Amino acid sequence: MKKTISYLKPYSGIVSAGLLFKFIGSVAELFLPLILDYIIDEVVPVKDTKMLVILGFAMLGFSLVALFGNIIANRFAAKSSGGMTRDLRYDLFKKTTALKSSQVDSFTLPSLVSRLTSDTYYVNQAVARSLRLGVRAPILLIGGLALTFVLDWRLALVLLACVPLVTVAVVLITKKSVPMYTQVQKSGDGAVRAMQENISGVRVIKALSKTEYEVEKFGAVNDRLTADEFKTNRLTSLTNPIVTLILNAGLVGVIAVSAVLGAQAGTVLAFLSFFTIILNAMLGISKIFVTLSRGVASAERIERVLYTDEIMPAGEYPEGASGFKIEFDNVKFSYNGKENNIDGVSFAVDQGKTVGVIGGTGSGKTTLINLLMRFYDVDGGAVYVDGKDVRSYPPEELRSKFGAAFQNDFLIASTVRENIDYFRGLPEEDILKAAECSCADEFISGLEGGLNFVLAQKAANLSGGQKQRLLIARALAGNPEILVLDDSSSALDYATDAKLRKGLKEKYPGCTQFIVAQRVSAVMNADLIIVMDDGKVVGAGTHEQLLQTCGEYRQICLVQTGGDL
Repeated sequence: MKKTISYLKPYSGIVSAGLLFKFIGSVAELFLPLILDYIIDEVVPVKDTKMLVILGFAMLGFSLVALFGNIIANRFAAKSSGGMTRDLRYDLFKKTTALKSSQVDSFTLPSLVSRLTSDTYYVNQAVARSLRLGVRAPILLIGGLALTFVLDWRLALVLLACVPLVTVAVVLITKKSVPMYTQVQKSGDGAVRAMQENISGVRVIKALSKTEYEVEKFGAVNDRLTADEFKTNRLTSLTNPIVTLILNAGLVGVIAVSAVLGAQAGTVLAFLSFFTIILNAMLGISKIFVTLSRGVASAERIERVLYTDEIMPAGEYPEGASGFKIEFDNVKFSYNGKENNIDGVSFAVDQGKTVGVIGGTGSGKTTLINLLMRFYDVDGGAVYVDGKDVRSYPPEELRSKFGAAFQNDFLIASTVRENIDYFRGLPEEDILKAAECSCADEFISGLEGGLNFVLAQKAANLSGGQKQRLLIARALAGNPEILVLDDSSSALDYATDAKLRKGLKEKYPGCTQFIVAQRVSAVMNADLIIVMDDGKVVGAGTHEQLLQTCGEYRQICLVQTGGDL
């Protein structure tokens, strides 16, 4: 939790002020039983009204100091813990967006969402409670015990004997609860995953009438989370009863011993007051440990992300063949490190040419894009852009060469212009040119406000084809050297698809195109068509060549054209 706590450093002034006010308020609270003892044993018997009034106002003054000291300290604690959590959440989000794709796969998206939301909340609660009670509870505990020795050391020993028992109970419960809270967080990740899958696939679920099935599946995940939480809470809930039981036993001992010793009424009443203070202090300390248990578990999960090295360094690698814009040389890659998802893939394409990749689902088409744009690094062979190994480029420099429209891309709830520009500050003419080439201008002109039309969340007020044209326009607006289209024209009709290909040749003649598609019509005019099957290249050539030499490609064409070649 060391790195997490370091986020408090910018707020050290506020924290120090809060601790000072908490110290003053706690010390003021300790004087109240002493004054009460003096009033009962010394002032009341002699009926000194003047002194009684003075001491009464003194008690009121100490009470107000304790009240306002704690209020101000709690406000400072909330401000510092809130600011710390804001900074921590910001850095965690920044780190998450910078993670390598393989690292995101390792953490899993639901777990990252959970760490960014619930884990930061639990850290906030742990820090806030520690700042509120971390000074107050020890001062009340130690100061209360010390002052009981001033009143009567024999009665104080009875209360002191309870402290080791309480300490052992709290430490044991806390030690066992930390790994249990970690398991709760993992179960929480599962609940987030189930919700995420259900929300993103809601239309499919409803279309297949599987709502009840999904409800039952989530019920099982929810039951598992509930069981883990119940098990953990059952353990941590023992803290308060055990502490209360031990201290109540100590109080009984104090009363019994005071009866035997014939202690004065004021002393006994003061001991009862100190007992209440010490009990609340011990309960406060136990609450700190319980909250810290969950906070420590959450901080460890957060720090595993923060300590992750997300940098993809630019190394020194041999150059590829000169003259090619894109080259794959005997590339091998595996997502799980066990079996290759890509094996022995080799091909090359010149600048301004088009390479089309086609194949069945799971054949490795999108993986080629992931390797080309260096979302993942190859396990064997090399991928070259402009004759340089992609691992030789800093990621930002490499990706600045690309414009990409991915299969599962996103649009933001903002204007059409901002979705195309995506905060790059592009010239208006480049945005209009990209919209025209992608055929997006055909529907944009009909929208109220045109480029200033505001999209709904997830662009729900656009059709599937309109979304795809807008995504392609975004990819083109930056005048990329390489245009990557990952099945991003599947919702376009054949006429619009043909217009798009024609516009690309006319308006972006120097742009190298890397097109992944399911439809033959999207790649049949490519200069080089790569046919993928089970991670291997089973055919390469032009449309006419593959019809003659590649059975898999010919079969795809027959299926999609109804046998009319």
